[in-house]
Amino acid sequence: MNISVKGEYALQAVFDLAAQAPGAPVKIAEIARRQKIPQKFLELILASLKQGGFVESRRGAEGGYLLARPATEITVGQVIRFFEGPPNGKAKGRRRSDSPFADMWLQVDEAVSQVVDQTSFADLFHTWLEKHSKFVPNWEI
Repeated sequence: MNISVKGEYALQAVFDLAAQAPGAPVKIAEIARRQKIPQKFLELILASLKQGGFVESRRGAEGGYLLARPATEITVGQVIRFFEGPPNGKAKGRRRSDSPFADMWLQVDEAVSQVVDQTSFADLFHTWLEKHSKFVPNWEI
């Protein structure tokens, strides 16, 4: 599975919004800073995510972007397919259907699809939070 820079940034933006308090709009500049995404590029990505029904925007001084649905209902696979399109075999590059490896690569692609389709952004956030909270050094004596 090949993912473009735009697709990767979209995943990072949705992850960032999933990590915020539900219902609290987040400014584009904050997401761009935290995720190290060029702000102008992020504006285009968020506009696409809004068209896809993944995020919504709020206007005004307290405005910004927030998830349109709970993070438990948005999967990594949904976002990837929205930006990259359905798998069509083009990403396979030099893979040939008459290759002895063809069936194996098909199984690999199906396994990857299964993982991204079953992984919600809430799952990602909880796993990331758990991983990063385990190793807090304690310098108390």
